[in-house]
Amino acid sequence: MEVTAGQVHDSTQVEAVMEQVAIPQPIGRPRKRPSRLAGDKGYSCGRVRDWLQRHGIKPVIPHKDNEHARHDGRVKFDKEMYKRRSIVEQTIGWLKECRRIGTRFEKLAINFLAMMKLAMIQRGLKIMFSDRA
Repeated sequence: MEVTAGQVHDSTQVEAVMEQVAIPQPIGRPRKRPSRLAGDKGYSCGRVRDWLQRHGIKPVIPHKDNEHARHDGRVKFDKEMYKRRSIVEQTIGWLKECRRIGTRFEKLAINFLAMMKLAMIQRGLKIMFSDRA
């Protein structure tokens, strides 16, 4: 998670967030890189795609309508994998239901980050110990 000012575009923080990734493995150290990264059209820029390619991560990002590569027959887009991105959108929607986070009562970034972490811990505990899960 990376907290920025409201006017900062999300795509500028891809590198910073990806440096914090740790994917648990059954044996050994956590992996530092996922095999794929899904994002919406806002992440479809050369800088993000180049960074992903340099780190061996396959982008699952649709091309913008005005991008030349979209019409290139060699460029394949994994629609089925992109549909799994809805999990992220649902999580963001759930976080916005948390009033303290949705209205951003916390003005300091460090306090807001702490509230985000507490909300995610609360969600994890609810899923782990819920009769419905």
